[in-house]
Amino acid sequence: MLLVDDLLLAPFTSLLWVFKEIHEAVQQEKAGEIEAVTRSLSELYMKLDTGAIMEEEFATEEKQLLDLLDEIERRNQGGDEEADDESDEGEDDADNGADASRDEPRH
Repeated sequence: MLLVDDLLLAPFTSLLWVFKEIHEAVQQEKAGEIEAVTRSLSELYMKLDTGAIMEEEFATEEKQLLDLLDEIERRNQGGDEEADDESDEGEDDADNGADASRDEPRH
């Protein structure tokens, strides 16, 4: 009877195994993305410390990498945070307007 059970359940167990493998591959890819961004941030800080780049270029690249890291974390958390993110974007736009006015040269 055990052999018959194994034969009948074989398609389901193999399908479950495939899904587990896909899940593990996705988790490894997510971890790889985070590591790559973190490594890029470390290299960017080293370039700034050695004087290879100016602070303006550093700030721009750092913002891009941190935004990318935030996006990866949002994707990892799932769609639950999307509603919160949309309300935060409105606040960010208001903050960016204030930041832009501070960055403009005064006459």
